[in-house]
Amino acid sequence: MPVSSPIVLSQGALAALHHLRERREINTVVLRYGESPDVLLPDLEGNLTHDEMVRALPADEPRLALHSLCFATADGSRRNEPLLIMWMPRTAEGEESTYMAGFAALKEYLGDVHVHLTARRASQLEYRRLVALAG
Repeated sequence: MPVSSPIVLSQGALAALHHLRERREINTVVLRYGESPDVLLPDLEGNLTHDEMVRALPADEPRLALHSLCFATADGSRRNEPLLIMWMPRTAEGEESTYMAGFAALKEYLGDVHVHLTARRASQLEYRRLVALAG
């Protein structure tokens, strides 16, 4: 899917997103900006629990994350729902417009991801809250 914004996904970021979608052992990709404010780079790629994903987000730096949330529905069936998260701690608000552009580009690129959220503190990523959003 093409991205029409000026934000570019690096080859590493594209590969990480592809791995998440194609391999069961990858459920989380965290992206950051490098030297260039228009190129997103992979920061982390792995199979993380919900708690590990939250801990992997830096306390004072923004990130964009795609995480496949695993949960049980009310009828007991298992679901995996991809979440696109813009992590924007209050200490990083000066970078918000840059990350908003990346967030918008990822929403376009990942058109089948329907749960998008911005979180400024870890409590906004509480597991039950994410399940409610995804469910």
